[in-house]
Amino acid sequence: MNDTIINKVAESGIITIDLAAFYPEAETAVFDIKDYLFKGLILKEKEFREALKHTDWQQYNGKYIALNNTADAIIPMWAYMLVVSYLQPGAKDIVFGSEKDLLQTLMLDNISSINEDDYANKRIVIKGCGDVVLPEAAYTAITKKLRPVVKSLMYGEPCSTVPVYKAAFVKAQ
Repeated sequence: MNDTIINKVAESGIITIDLAAFYPEAETAVFDIKDYLFKGLILKEKEFREALKHTDWQQYNGKYIALNNTADAIIPMWAYMLVVSYLQPGAKDIVFGSEKDLLQTLMLDNISSINEDDYANKRIVIKGCGDVVLPEAAYTAITKKLRPVVKSLMYGEPCSTVPVYKAAFVKAQ
């Protein structure tokens, strides 16, 4: 009797992708226009412009910025544009929305940079659980990116997967 343990998962050629690897580790900050409103409700142009001139913009240098307005106030579009004009020279990028929106956008950018040809005709498992809660949009994006080129796409762990897609035939490389 042979007592050798064979790791069938390792021999299967399945590639596991952990989407947590695409989660941004960049430093982020939130710029909330609410903090620049008169009584937290009204944007007065002259005061708004003056307050922006006296803002320490250095604190946003090298960071990814979520630009939003958490006040229940109507903000003219030019106000967002004005804030971006101050942020842009030093910020790495600016996304309108919450910090959660910002992180999702950065993650989707990271996924879009994948070279899908590296996964052509391969069996892929998208890791199903981990320490980081990932947005549903990440699973949507990776599926859209890889489905056209992979042999099969699965969700879960290599030892217990949920089939998502299986090519009818293997594409020539």
